[in-house]
Amino acid sequence: MNLEGVEKTMLLTLFAKAKHSQEKNHKFYDSKAIEVISKVDYDFSKAEKDTQMQFGTISRTIVLDKMVGDYISAHPECTVVNIASGMDTRFNRLDNGRINWYNVDLENSASYRLKYIEDTERVKTLAYSAMDPNWADEIIIRNDVLFIVEGLTMYLNQRDVEDILNIIDANFDKCTVFMEIMPPASVKKTKEVSIEDTDTKFTWGVDKGHELTKFNGNFKWIRDVNLFDGSNVYKPITRLFTWIPPIRNRMDYIAVLEK
Repeated sequence: MNLEGVEKTMLLTLFAKAKHSQEKNHKFYDSKAIEVISKVDYDFSKAEKDTQMQFGTISRTIVLDKMVGDYISAHPECTVVNIASGMDTRFNRLDNGRINWYNVDLENSASYRLKYIEDTERVKTLAYSAMDPNWADEIIIRNDVLFIVEGLTMYLNQRDVEDILNIIDANFDKCTVFMEIMPPASVKKTKEVSIEDTDTKFTWGVDKGHELTKFNGNFKWIRDVNLFDGSNVYKPITRLFTWIPPIRNRMDYIAVLEK
């Protein structure tokens, strides 16, 4: 395996989804994740013990599956662009038989993905950095367009995030963006053992999604969806404390932008 640094995190999140899918009271079932993890040669011992990473991944998956699923229901022939897709298998969980889906990731990550998850007639993997504007040229626009930016921005800097939004703005007249953001306080203090084992650190975040409109005024901020909404489904007992502002404001959220 020739994955380096942040690239390895895509295996950790896939592991968390596979493990959760095999639990008795799973909130989603991902057969593709189970299949791939069974074939990957990687030491998941630290991921197995990293309950914080698993909790965050499962909570995020519950939230984004609901959000993306709702979008697909409202736009059944949409085009979905998954930026920094890693080993994401959301298409397999949510496909309605009519959508088109693009996975965009670094060349090394894209090549690794294709070893285990093949493209299909309606799924295409593009080997580009999220900040390389050339990936946009390969997107065949069909009807409505949804961009998913999951598990990426916390490893970037502000200029990188600006570049991503500017690329989308320059190439797509109308679209929706679901972008995961980590609050600055969590960037500094969050410790996930399996993530740190990849020599990767969290580096960037903003407190509220509306701050993203300062980077590009052509986007309209719609709302922020806190990932605790997913944990409340995953572990209902968390409802006892996830409403408390100081705690809730430390959790990642999905900023919804429209153009």
